[in-house]
This record gives sequence, structure tokens and C-alpha cells, in this order.
Amino acid sequence: MRIRDLILIASVLVVALIALLVVELQKQPGAEVIVCVDGAEIARYSLAEPGTYALNGGTNQLCIENGAARMVDASCPDRLCVHQGSVSKTGQVITCLPYKLTVTVRGADEGVDLVG
Repeated sequence: MRIRDLILIASVLVVALIALLVVELQKQPGAEVIVCVDGAEIARYSLAEPGTYALNGGTNQLCIENGAARMVDASCPDRLCVHQGSVSKTGQVITCLPYKLTVTVRGADEGVDLVG
């Protein structure tokens, strides 16, 4: 019974790793980042244009370079958003919970789908 348990655990892990790999490989490079505070969009920046931006009244500082965005400074106590690193693929998000701030990468082909 122990050998069967190990085989089952190994099988589940292999399937999970394959699923993770498939999801990661399907992500496309992003075109822009959308900055939201408390769910409301406050800014939108192109990943093709390098720059450093003060966000949320200066509580956070976003840096865009080499097609990726990262939080370089934050005045929150834990600074987890700074430690999250760079994001550059569609769907990736940087989150600063104390300031309710999110930076979401969006692709060039994403838009509003109309259902008729």
C-alpha cells in the first residue's frame, strides 16, 4: 500500500507540473500595464517606453525598462510589492495590499469583446 501511495503522489505531482508548464508557455509578452487603486484604473503605461512613475500619491514607484515593469520603491512596512520582482507577460500582477494598488500586465490584442 505504501508503494501505491508514492506512485499516486508522484503521478499527481507530474500532472500538476505539466499543467503549470502549459499555462506558463501560453502566456504572451505584454504590451502595457494597467495601474489600479481600490479597483479603479488610475494609469496605463506602455511596456515599450522606459520610465519611472510615482503612483498613488508617491507611496509607490513603478519602473518600466526592457519590456518589464517592477516596483522599485514603496512606503508600506512590508514592501512585498518591491520583492515581487518584474512582470512582463500577460496576466502577471504586482500587488501592494496596504495601498490597495495593483499593476496588471495586459497584452496588445486584449480588448472588449462584444456579444451580439
